[in-house]
Amino acid sequence: MSDAITEFRSATESGDMDALTRVLAPDAELISPLSGRLVFRGRDDLRVLLSAAYGSLTGLRWTEEIGDGARRVLLAEAGIGPFRLTEALVLRLDDQGRIRTLQPHLRPWLTLTYLAVRLALGLSKHPGLMRRAAKAT
Repeated sequence: MSDAITEFRSATESGDMDALTRVLAPDAELISPLSGRLVFRGRDDLRVLLSAAYGSLTGLRWTEEIGDGARRVLLAEAGIGPFRLTEALVLRLDDQGRIRTLQPHLRPWLTLTYLAVRLALGLSKHPGLMRRAAKAT
């Protein structure tokens, strides 16, 4: 099961969105750390979102993996603009060992605000993505 986690870490650090998309379950979802209500679903929408998010970061480095089995937590450090960012990413794997759920927890607040503005600009080119994420489950 850890192959998907290892590949995810490598893909996000190197910016390889093809490799990142391959480790996601077809019905994967990411719960927005910005709103708590937006849920991005499916490989295509997650590719756009994660490309914008991880593409905004510099020096991303996963520092620790916690847990085993189907639930893991990854800890990371990165830069964005003049700020430093830390992330705790809770991942849940499906029965095939692919990533099914991503729940990012980002800090500090000022950096998160800066990231939100950058993401809003990048995602404004994909209005359908935001509409789909806002739909009730």
